[in-house]
Amino acid sequence: MITVHIVEPTLPMAWEKAVIACWETGESFRTEYDRPGDPASRDVTVMIRVTQPFSEPRIHRAFPGGLDDLEKYRSEVLFGVHDHWVDPAAGKWEYTYHQRLFAYEVPGVGQFDQIAGVVAKLKSAGHTRRAQAVTWQVWNDMNIADPSCLQRLWFRISGGHLHMNVHMRSNDAYKAAFMNMYAFTELQREVAGQVGVEVGEYVHIADSFHIYGSYFKDFEGFLSTVRTRSAAERVFTSDFARDFFIEGCDVLLAENDMPEAKKARVRQRKEQLQGKGATV
Repeated sequence: MITVHIVEPTLPMAWEKAVIACWETGESFRTEYDRPGDPASRDVTVMIRVTQPFSEPRIHRAFPGGLDDLEKYRSEVLFGVHDHWVDPAAGKWEYTYHQRLFAYEVPGVGQFDQIAGVVAKLKSAGHTRRAQAVTWQVWNDMNIADPSCLQRLWFRISGGHLHMNVHMRSNDAYKAAFMNMYAFTELQREVAGQVGVEVGEYVHIADSFHIYGSYFKDFEGFLSTVRTRSAAERVFTSDFARDFFIEGCDVLLAENDMPEAKKARVRQRKEQLQGKGATV
C-alpha cells in the first residue's frame, strides 16, 4: 500500500492536499461497489495532521455538498438527529456514528455512553492512553451491507490541549472525508469543553483513503477549482457559512418524524448560531 503523510495548519488545506495526493499517487484497486465499466479506484493509506483545526478559514468550498448539508451532518454526529432512522429489520439504516459513540449496544450488557466515559477518564488522568471510543461491532459488522467506516476515536491531553486521533478503516476521500473531518473536529471541541481544556491537534488516519472510479469525471471539477482559483478563493470562513448553517437547522426542524428531544438540541444550536459574536 502507498502511504501519504500530510501536515497542514487548517482543515480545508489538509483535506485538499490529501485528496490530491491520493489522485496523483494512489494505487489502483477494484471495490465491492464497482459497476460494470467503472475504472478502478485510486487508494492510499493516509495520515492527515491538522495542527490548528479551528483556525479560519475552516471550510473548503469544493467539498461535494452544501453548507447546510455540513450543518445537518454535524447534527447527526453530535446530536443523533437521525438515530431514529436506524431499523435494519425494515431495510433502513444499520447504525449511526452517534448511536455507536453515545449509545454503544453490547449484547448481554446494554448501552454504554462511550463519550461520557472518555470525558470522565480524561478528567481523572489527562495523560491516559485509554480514552477512546470504538464503533466496530465485531459480531455484526463483517456481514452487513454498509459497515462502519469510522473505527475509533483516541484522545489525550498534552500542554492543556485535547488532541484527537481518528481511525478510519475506509474513507471516501473526495465525497465524504471533508464532512467527516469537520464533524469529528466539532466533536473534539465538545469533548474539550466538557473536560475544561483547549482544542489541540487533529489527526485523521485512514487505512483506505480512496477516490472511486465512478467519481473520476466529477473529480475533474475539483481539480479545475484547485488549478484555477487562489487559496483564498477555495475556502469559506465559518462566519460566511453561518446563515447556511441556520438554514440547515431549519431543514432539520421541519422533519416531522424527529423526536422532540432532538429538535430541542437543534433549536439550541440555531440560537447559538444566531447569537451576535457567537462561535460558529
